[in-house]
Amino acid sequence: MDTALAEKLEATEGEYAETLSQMADPEVIANRMLYQEIMIRHGSLKPIVETYRRYVTATTEAAEAAQMAGDEADGEMRRYLESVVLEREADQKQLETELRRLLVPKDPNDDKDVIIELRAATGGDEAGLWAGDLYRMYERYAERHGWKVETINVSWSEGGGLASGQFAVKGRGAYSRFKWEAGPHRVQRVPKTESQGRVHTSIATVAVLPEVEAVEIEIDDNDLEIATFRSQGPGGQSVNTTDSAVRITHKPTGIVVSCQDEKSQLQNKLKAMRVLRARLYQRQLDEQLGERADARKSQVGSGERAEKIRTYNFKENRVTDHRLGLTVHSLGSILDGDLDQFHDRLAELEAAEALGKS
Repeated sequence: MDTALAEKLEATEGEYAETLSQMADPEVIANRMLYQEIMIRHGSLKPIVETYRRYVTATTEAAEAAQMAGDEADGEMRRYLESVVLEREADQKQLETELRRLLVPKDPNDDKDVIIELRAATGGDEAGLWAGDLYRMYERYAERHGWKVETINVSWSEGGGLASGQFAVKGRGAYSRFKWEAGPHRVQRVPKTESQGRVHTSIATVAVLPEVEAVEIEIDDNDLEIATFRSQGPGGQSVNTTDSAVRITHKPTGIVVSCQDEKSQLQNKLKAMRVLRARLYQRQLDEQLGERADARKSQVGSGERAEKIRTYNFKENRVTDHRLGLTVHSLGSILDGDLDQFHDRLAELEAAEALGKS
């Protein structure tokens, strides 16, 4: 364990001891709000301290076993002690990894449900078909985690692909995993309509927004411009005889949200408001962080072929995550929702960067 991490853990243990002392203080106990605040802090520090103490125990036992093995004349006993050293060193490594994860400040949005927006970008009809493939990949990924997928609004292109789509994924921790999918996804494959067998490159973009409750984002009704229209299917034909589709414009920001998936105008309005709240919330977060106010643009880029977070090459059965520099040759399993191998490593990378800045 490096010095910086050891010092941070020792400081954490000192803070934990201080919370124990404060919780026994009659003045703190008498102050209900202060006592509750200290209790919450105590609870957040407890798993770190307990893991650190296990790490210290494993370190001590490894050192003691190593010293005893060096002094032991009996060969069988020495081999046993050497095996104990190896076991405790393995425990140390595992516990250090766990400590680094526990020390990373938790994203307050990680436990939220998520709204995902897909858009066909560069590549014409093939980009739309690719966006549809990503939609199905995310459905399978959600299914693997036991999360529920709810369609909010889908617009199909004349070529049978997904021009744009919004859907929600409901389940504890959905945002903590799906947030790694935000950005341009590039595909390299031979389209079904390509007679010469040439590989085409297309892009679909993904925006990922934490879903928020109405109490978290206040929206003034006077700031909204609401229009209704008839739902449109592929090619622009009307698929409903009533004006059930809804378009909401948030006048202060210019954000426009449409929903036509439901037959009921009220249900479409409710779904559109969910997306609007999510976009406004993300915008607010980015302004607080001093980043670009347009969160969706920062996530999806311009949709050009040169921009990408991941490349899916069908001919080579290859998927490359460019943030990690990681390539796997299991395209089929990835499209079947096996995304955790990327998400786990991205979470580890984020944790290492967060600890390096702290």
